[in-house]
Amino acid sequence: MATRDFADFAAHRHPFDLLEMSRLEEIGAMTSFIGVKAGETIVDVGQRMTGLYVIHSGAVDLITPENNLLLHLNVGNCFGERALLSNGEAPNKAVASEDTTLFVIPKAEFNRLVQGNKAFHGFFDSSIIKRQAKPQGMDQTTNLISITVGELMTPDPITITPEATVTQAAKAMAERRISCILVTEEDRLIGILTSGDLTDRVVAAGRPLDTPVRAVMTPDPFTLGPDALGFDAMTSMMERSHTHLPIVSGGTLVGILTNTNLVRQQAVSAPYLIRDIQHQDDFEGLNSIVVKVPQMLAQLVGSGVDAHHIGRIVTNVTDTLTRRLIQMAEGTFGPAPIPYLWLACGSQGRQEQTGISDQDNCLMLDDSYDATEHGPYFKHLAQYVSDGLDACGFYYCPGDMMATNPRWCQPSSVWRRYFDQWIDKPDPTAQMLASVMFDLRPIVGQEDLFAGMFQETMEKAKKNSIFRAHMISNSLSHTPPLSFFRGFALIKKGEHKDTVDLKHNGVVPIVDLARAYAIQGAITAANTRERLIIGRDQGTINKTSAQDLIDAYDLIADMRLEHQARQIREGRAPDNYLAPASLSDLERNHLKDAFLIIKTLQSALGQSQSAFS
Repeated sequence: MATRDFADFAAHRHPFDLLEMSRLEEIGAMTSFIGVKAGETIVDVGQRMTGLYVIHSGAVDLITPENNLLLHLNVGNCFGERALLSNGEAPNKAVASEDTTLFVIPKAEFNRLVQGNKAFHGFFDSSIIKRQAKPQGMDQTTNLISITVGELMTPDPITITPEATVTQAAKAMAERRISCILVTEEDRLIGILTSGDLTDRVVAAGRPLDTPVRAVMTPDPFTLGPDALGFDAMTSMMERSHTHLPIVSGGTLVGILTNTNLVRQQAVSAPYLIRDIQHQDDFEGLNSIVVKVPQMLAQLVGSGVDAHHIGRIVTNVTDTLTRRLIQMAEGTFGPAPIPYLWLACGSQGRQEQTGISDQDNCLMLDDSYDATEHGPYFKHLAQYVSDGLDACGFYYCPGDMMATNPRWCQPSSVWRRYFDQWIDKPDPTAQMLASVMFDLRPIVGQEDLFAGMFQETMEKAKKNSIFRAHMISNSLSHTPPLSFFRGFALIKKGEHKDTVDLKHNGVVPIVDLARAYAIQGAITAANTRERLIIGRDQGTINKTSAQDLIDAYDLIADMRLEHQARQIREGRAPDNYLAPASLSDLERNHLKDAFLIIKTLQSALGQSQSAFS
């Protein structure tokens, strides 16, 4: 076919319409033209791609390695770009569903096109969007979530032994002009002594100057690791009214973080919301603070913060609210009679909250629990906290997955039995409950009630192939809104007509896939993105597939938050229903590609599940 024929064909089809006609004619001069018969394989799985295929006439079916139909492509559609942009191997089979003709743009020419034209590259590679520079004017919270504690801290902090005197400690602090000194014993951090402690616990208390540091230090101080975010440090210090935070890695003291370190980054809205929550004493006061969260979310989106970090920030506010409500409950009903642990599941458990959320929580009690003696206390505590969350906009769970339900307020031995039963007899109800409770995360209380148990549970789940197969099957119940002909499967009627549900048909399928992979790899992390990263790094998920899924998750989650932020700015309540017609051609293309990745990996996982059926 003549050079001009390719140029004429491509000139009105995106993304080739981004190029000048003279450039299209240059491409046409290097482009081959082939014909294939119906049923003939054009590209097989794993085949090295030699170029980008553009359908001139006819139609092509993309078939997964599991022999499932993935997509039906028509005239003007391209295929092969994913392989050309990654490892060069075709992830799916391409078969002509009717007599078909195709243009084949050589790999070298395709590479020149994507390297020389950002818009052209962006059409085929959604990750390029995430590599673009962030907008100017990013607020100060952005700085705190884009820098680690290790970058903020003062390394190699001054230490002293617990048997040293307070005079020796004061001299060491004065000589180095520091406001605290860390107390170590055999290189292990055991305490912290601040200038405030010297004033309050030594001078004001009239203690002698030879008092050992051990007697006046704060023992076992709260610590963070160097990989934590500056935002995590800021919120932790504000919530605890701390001005100094020791940094520990692998049990070794590596640094100290102080208010002076953080002033350089200038804390803003989210940390101050957390601080203000600590000063409220009733539901009305708490609601007056939490009601500002949607505006904070919109500001973070506008500053270019990605969805993963926004989810952590919003969830941190909810965690602080939950802890404050528990403090208020204990102030009302008295201290708990036995150890307990309050946990969250759902989006709070996964640290993925956005502008809208219900509450999903439970209580795990010490095995000394006696229903007659202790039951009324925990019933009152659960009701108080759940009522407080509801008053602040976290509405009651429609499925009653809350600590107010006696079923989810039980001793740890009962919880262990729950997990064992779900694994041993994975009927539909067990699958549903496991999919919720495998996302549990401790919020406040005695964490060892859960940690060891859950590690054992994940190991049991990993070894039970029947349970894994059922959980994989359950993970395939939410499908991406992608039609047979590479279009969007839109909601056809009702309030949300002509939209796609970015939560239930976009984010949730990836959440479900990540949970299934977590069970396969005994991964205890609850966060979806962390599960995928750990699964990739430990080999549970193919590296290319994992990265594709992470990219798809990031894109869909970012679009979801951008949609919600737009609604918030317009004074509307945020939701998850996006009209594809409101997107640019480029954005629609990337969203389709993200849904295609989900569909591909669901097919692959479903095929592995069938081996156990």
